[in-house]
Amino acid sequence: MTFPDIAAPLGPSRRAEVLRWRRRSRTVRIARVVLPATIALILAGLGGAVAFNALVVRPAQPKDNGAPIRLTAPRLVGRDDRGRAFVLTADSAVRDPHDYQRVILDHPTLLLDESGPDPVRIVAHDGVYHERDLKLHLGGGVKMVSSKAAFDTAASVYDTKSGELQGSGPIQGSGSLGEIAAKSYGVYDKGDRMVFSGGVHTRLERK
Repeated sequence: MTFPDIAAPLGPSRRAEVLRWRRRSRTVRIARVVLPATIALILAGLGGAVAFNALVVRPAQPKDNGAPIRLTAPRLVGRDDRGRAFVLTADSAVRDPHDYQRVILDHPTLLLDESGPDPVRIVAHDGVYHERDLKLHLGGGVKMVSSKAAFDTAASVYDTKSGELQGSGPIQGSGSLGEIAAKSYGVYDKGDRMVFSGGVHTRLERK
């Protein structure tokens, strides 16, 4: 006698295992669809960003390396060969872009022998300090004032190495002896000796 195949009913553990297998299978099928789609969206976003930056966003302009170097309220303190102190200040200073050994000064002020018995103060409208020969050229109207004299001249040159001050152009002013006018002058020995030349005119005052 033969019996037909009859499916045996599943037990509780077997049924739970089948359900877990179905859930895993469903998760795998969803992942196979979702993960490739996500990767495709990420790649598309990166490609779009690159294209946007290349076509729309302008690259940043490089800084102009040739722009002059500007200093506000510079102060230079030094001494000449004989140890005499000088202080050079200005409203601003700019290095010449064509010659970095030239420093262009706006309204410079030169103070000689500040701690001495008779300091000399020299102011000008403009000036140029040459680092190559350590000379300061003052122009645009120069005024020199000390306790002994006060003079106005067109231009002056101060040698920071030797400590000598020389001027060219008409100079006029007054000193301890009276008024004086000349075409050029020189100041030596910390202002103790002044030499005038070229059409010198004086008017002496009696003490």
